[in-house]
Amino acid sequence: MMTDSHRAPPGGFVATRREAFPNRTDQKPSRALGNVLCLDDFEAPARRILPRPLYGYIAGASETNASLDGNAASFRRLRFRPRVLTDVSARHQRRMLMGTEYAAPFGIAPMGISALMAYRGDIVLARAAEAAGIPMIMSGSSLIPLEEIAAAAPSSWFQAYLPGEPDRIDALVDRVIAAGFGTLVLTVDTATLANRENNVRAGFSTPLRPSLALAWQGLSHPRWTCATFMRTLLRHGVPHFENSYATRGAPIVARSVMRDFGKRDHLNWTHLERIRARWPGKLVVKGIIRAEDALATLERGVDGIIVSNHGGRQLDGTVAPLDVVGAVVEAVGGRAAVMLDGGVRRGTDVLKAIALGADFVFVGRPFLYAASAFGFSGIERAIAILMEEIHRDMALLGVEHLMDLDRSFLAKAA
Repeated sequence: MMTDSHRAPPGGFVATRREAFPNRTDQKPSRALGNVLCLDDFEAPARRILPRPLYGYIAGASETNASLDGNAASFRRLRFRPRVLTDVSARHQRRMLMGTEYAAPFGIAPMGISALMAYRGDIVLARAAEAAGIPMIMSGSSLIPLEEIAAAAPSSWFQAYLPGEPDRIDALVDRVIAAGFGTLVLTVDTATLANRENNVRAGFSTPLRPSLALAWQGLSHPRWTCATFMRTLLRHGVPHFENSYATRGAPIVARSVMRDFGKRDHLNWTHLERIRARWPGKLVVKGIIRAEDALATLERGVDGIIVSNHGGRQLDGTVAPLDVVGAVVEAVGGRAAVMLDGGVRRGTDVLKAIALGADFVFVGRPFLYAASAFGFSGIERAIAILMEEIHRDMALLGVEHLMDLDRSFLAKAA
């Protein structure tokens, strides 16, 4: 379990430590990494390497992509009001969150089927985060058993998609406890499967259906086929959804796979109370948009809230988290940590969220692109880029400590 003894290294930003994991699973560093200057730069190489259906799964959102586009636009609507002649030579970006200090105010968001995009993707993401001193949330729709992630990177969090079935809830919570996770994240905005027609157009389906078109995608993307797909099959067999329940789920090609995602429309507040009573560690609820829902989670004893619209992948047209995080922070009043995900791509985005009151942010797609294209080295580079941007932006804002940021540093764009 994570405890207060888990501390990030000192300094403004930290380089990840290769020597920490000598047997890590990754690809060799690529010269192309020298051309990666920001998080958005990881998308193009990942698009070249990944088969079209897999790239489409990462990039796509639901229906018209209104929520996805709105997340990015929300950051552009805010501008900074820097202060000057402030000594920022001792600035640092370390951040306390629910009793643990991290090296930076961001972490890696949960992303399903990561091991299909990069070899042992969840483990690589988790180890890179652990080495950098930031949190990684592993997805409940992952293809690697949660016990392996906990063993490889003990400070990782586990994110669950739970049905409204008490016996299955209890069994999975007990499994997560036994694995040694210290933080459980319950995602609550998936009452039913979203209309991800963009995935269908890209050729992605659940379950994966073998076809001539899919075979051609494999043949025309040999690097992914050899380094990820065939390597996975030879060493670990056909991937399964490993963590939907307490027992192993169906393989990704099974027709019965959708049954693992059923009955989520039964989930309600009594189930959250049941989870809180059974779970001894930190409990976070992900998918909150309304202030009144945030207050309701507080009444059930949660430790943290992630303001999120699922990266635009659920209800299309949902308001951007950045536009409502201030109201949630005001309602919570410091009684729980308030975090945010959705659209964060720059150090300036991180600082805008913190200025509005967020304690922490999570970033998803860019880290999975980095893993797909460059393995551990890519994630390492992505983390370093964001840390470097925050370190630089704090100086330009005239901020020595993140706690100094507030709304006075922000103005609405004309």
